This record gives sequence, structure tokens and C-alpha cells, in this order.
Amino acid sequence: MSSQLRSAAISTSVLPEGHLLTHARTHLHHTLPKVGLGSAEAISHITEDLAPAFNASSRSPNYYGFVTGGTTPAAALADNLVTYHDQNVAVHLPTETIATEVEDKALTMLCELLKFDATVWQHRIFTTGATASNVLGLALGREYVIGEASAVRNEEILSVGGLGIVEAMHRAGLEKIQILTTVPHSSIYKAASIVGLGRASVKDVSLKGSTHRIDMTLFKEYIGTPGSGTIVSISAGDVNTGLFATTSLAELQELRSICDMHGAWIHVDGAFGLMGRMLSGPEYSSIISGCEGLELADSITGDGHKLLNVPYDCGFYLSRHPSYAQKVFQNPNAAYLATTGSNDGILSPLNVGLENSRRFRALPVYATLLAHGSDGYREMLEQQIALARFIADFIVDSDDYELLPYSDGPKENQIAQTYMIVLFKAKDNKLNEELVQRIKATRKVYVSGTAWEGLPACRFAISNWQVESTREFATIKEVLESIIKEYLLEGAHD
Repeated sequence: MSSQLRSAAISTSVLPEGHLLTHARTHLHHTLPKVGLGSAEAISHITEDLAPAFNASSRSPNYYGFVTGGTTPAAALADNLVTYHDQNVAVHLPTETIATEVEDKALTMLCELLKFDATVWQHRIFTTGATASNVLGLALGREYVIGEASAVRNEEILSVGGLGIVEAMHRAGLEKIQILTTVPHSSIYKAASIVGLGRASVKDVSLKGSTHRIDMTLFKEYIGTPGSGTIVSISAGDVNTGLFATTSLAELQELRSICDMHGAWIHVDGAFGLMGRMLSGPEYSSIISGCEGLELADSITGDGHKLLNVPYDCGFYLSRHPSYAQKVFQNPNAAYLATTGSNDGILSPLNVGLENSRRFRALPVYATLLAHGSDGYREMLEQQIALARFIADFIVDSDDYELLPYSDGPKENQIAQTYMIVLFKAKDNKLNEELVQRIKATRKVYVSGTAWEGLPACRFAISNWQVESTREFATIKEVLESIIKEYLLEGAHD
């Protein structure tokens, strides 16, 4: 990908200046006009008064908050066409629109990019994001473990979709369904609440001293609890550190074997970690090993508006169990939404996902995958990792900053484990309390504030397609060094 293309949409400031926020708030309409302004004046108001007060989260490669990708030019153009054509991609109607076929092909290409066999992952669907995809994963996991428990009791295969969770669990002989995980994203708790399992069902099986890893002894203890059904949620890329819950194919094979013995479902929350499956080469060995064996899971969550760099909102969900999807998400008693007869294997999305009304999220994905191909996306990720490792290397050698979470290990190991997230803090506790706001105040670089072991910390999450590692590192180094100089000067004046 050319540097000219990467540089085309770069914003000089990541955050809007204060006077632009003030102007926008002053000119924001608070009531509905009786007589409309007209399209031209309304659009002028938005572009001149409001738009300058938006942040450059997707437009700038120096926005490192959350895990916010940008929007590639191909995806941006396609998204405008999505609005223009305004397709509701809910029902597979192959004689009336090609929209569902575009979605199927976009998902198939996404499987190719991530090295998943699309013939195995037949339940494929775009969602609003990883949160919605995690809801799907836990809903189907709930259905599966109840079905497995009922089979053990020689009951008919029970369905929450038909009976409700209380009756289905009672007849299956289950007292509870637990979700075993390590450092789960907050959306796992939300999904557990939505699907009726409750946030308390999420159980931490972290290994002491390496909280992203699974303590297999504790895991076996939990999964063997009588009267329990189990969903295992694997964090493929912890949101705070970027580290992976598993480290080898052998580890996934062991988890798969144990789960099969207990009728458990394996769900992977790989919102951004999945993209590591594109990598090759010894310099990425820790990332590659963290992605090994994920194809052994039952369901997988990913995010398009992160490392795929398509517009908000776009997530995706993959499962190996399409029959369970239709048990849970079948849209009954709506004859007017029936699909036309087709033997192409494409399922109507409203019968295998949450939404009946759906935006054509597939088109930007289709466009950007065609535009950049697997090589282009691998190059993007390599640039993002290179920048993360430049930052990590700088921090390890710094007298003023400390790389987290494992700052006492050999430098080469710390750098080799760095994916596209860098967690760090200032060594001076007073500065550390203010560090995030000081970085943001430069308006040159944006970071997320977070915590590590109860103390404030900073986090770079590098995910924008425009990143050029050397260029961006120069800006980041300048900002971090300038903050130390200013802080020391302030101390000298006290």
C-alpha cells in the first residue's frame, strides 16, 4: 500500500480544539423548528458548525483509544453506496436482490483471510459489533449445553427458544450454566445478562501471575461441577494488554477434549486478536501461537470496525452449528418474510441472527477485502505491530516510563509478546495520575486511560490502516519526551 494513500486522510489534530467544541454547543439546535431549514441549510449547519467538533478517531493514525480502526477509502465509498441503495439485508431473495449473496461472499472471503474453512463455519453473519456477536455466541452456547445435558438424560433435545431457559434447564437436569474465562471483555458480562445467564455466571479461571492465561487445574475443577453446564470463553487478545489466553494448538486440543467430555461449548472472543492468524515469520511467533487452534472452537466473534478498518458499526460471527442458530433465532409466524425457494445454501439472516432490519454492512467489507487483498491486510497489521514494538522498546529503555504488565522479564521477551496494544505508566506516581490527560492535551496523540493492579495506566491500541510505524513513532516519542520535560520544569518552579 502506498504511503500517499495512507497519508491522504490524515488529520493534523486528533481532538478538536476547545473553541470548536464551544462553537458547536452554542450553535446546536435544541428544539424542532416549526418550519424546516431546508436540506442545504441543515447540511451547511452540520458541516460548518458540528463536524469540526468531532474527534478524528477514524481519520487519524494517531488515535490509539479503545481499539478503533479507521475506514479505508474503498470501505468509505462502499458505505456511502450502502446508504444510497438502502438495502435491508434480512431475507434471502435471490430473484430480487443480490445483497444476501454479497454478504455470503464477503463472509467467505473473511474466512479465507483468517484461515478458517468456510465449509465448516456455515453459520456466518455480520452483526453490529463484538458485543452483539458475543450475545450470539453465549445464546447458542446456552442452547448447546442444555441440548447436550438433555441427551445424557435421554430426553428429547430441549430448546430454550421453544421452552424458555427455566423449563429447559429444569428438564435437562441443570442447576446452572457457567461461563469460564480469563480477563473477559465487559461485553461478555453484558451478553451473559442479556441471554439470561447473569453476570454472576462469568467465572474467572485465570492463572495466578499471568491473568490472561487459563489455570487448567482450576478450569477442570469448575467444569466438573455436578449439575453445571459450561460455556468456555477464550479471550484471543485481552483488551487491556493484547495478550492471548492460549499459546498453542496442543492447548486448544486439550480444551476441546475436556469440553467434549462435559458437553461444553467453546466460544472465542477474538474481536481484534483473530487478525493475528494472517501473520507468518519467527518475529510473530508469540502472536501466531496465540491464534493456533482457534478453529477448534464452536463459535467465534470478530470486529470489522477494528483491524478490518470498515465503518462503524460492523462485527461478525462464525459458528460451526447452523442448526442451533435456527432454533434460537428463527423468525416465526411472518409469512410475508418467507424466503423464496433456493438451494444455494444461503440462510436468511433474520433466522440466524438478532436483527430483522439490517444495514448492508457486508458491502464495505466486500469492497475493502477486494481492494487490499490478504497481502494488503497483512502489511497493515505488520505496520501496526511494528509501531507497538517501537513504543514498547522506547518505554523499556526509558528512565521515566514503565512497560506493563510484565516489566521484570527480559527486554526481548517483552517486545516479542507485544501485539498491537502497549500498556504502560509513568514511574513517578504523581505524573502517572495525570499522564493520560497530559497526552490528550497535546491533541497530537490520543491514548486510553486504564488501570493495572489498582493503579492508573495508559494504553496505546494501534489499529488504524494509515499507520506508518516510523512516522507515527516519531510523533509519539516527541510527545512522551515533551511531557517529561514539562513535568520536570514545573517541579523546578515549585
